[in-house]
Amino acid sequence: MNVMMKQPDYEAVGPAFEFAKMLEQRDRTREVISAIAAAVRPGMVEEDAVEMAKGLLAERKMLRGWHDVYVRFGSNTTKTFGEASDPGVVLGETDIFLIDIGPVFEKWEGDGGDTFLIGADADMARCAADARAIFHAGRHLWLNEGLSGKALYEFAVDEAAKRGWALNMDLSGHRISDFPHSVIYDGPMADMDFAPTAGLWVLEIHIRHPSKPFGAFFEDMLLDDSYFPYLD
Repeated sequence: MNVMMKQPDYEAVGPAFEFAKMLEQRDRTREVISAIAAAVRPGMVEEDAVEMAKGLLAERKMLRGWHDVYVRFGSNTTKTFGEASDPGVVLGETDIFLIDIGPVFEKWEGDGGDTFLIGADADMARCAADARAIFHAGRHLWLNEGLSGKALYEFAVDEAAKRGWALNMDLSGHRISDFPHSVIYDGPMADMDFAPTAGLWVLEIHIRHPSKPFGAFFEDMLLDDSYFPYLD
């Protein structure tokens, strides 16, 4: 990366960029995540769930993704971004799974992820809840104190450790824009020494149990509280 790049360079957008369209794509992304999660059942094989997810995306004309479709079951929820899942993992009656999608609709990118539970396991439930809690705690510091991308992830590492988890820094935030954001900047937000601008960056939190084979994930755009009505 060119060390002479400044914040405006990292936050440049393409000719099709519209903030309202990015928000519409965010809504589409969150909706299809919910639809995928609702269709997942115990006894499914992970590979079948991925194909099901791709089908739901195709129905919504989200045919092109700027990254792969991930539906991870059980022990595969500990995998880093881009790492292949262990094959043939079947979702149990008491289990955990995560969804991570980066769909493109027309000219605009979406990206989002969340974690879901099957049955009632207290540790898995706490892990999923803590991924969301760390996301929002970091987002509030960014919103209220102007934390840089680097400081956001320093906080997230410490906060995860306080809660008893290990944070996966392979997933440490990134740009989002009109497609493709990679022509502007394709590196991590955690490297940025400035406060990211709302609607241009994604904050992602992936935590793992220190000894048990499961983890949890939450990802969404950096936006103010008005875009998160479930916090009310």
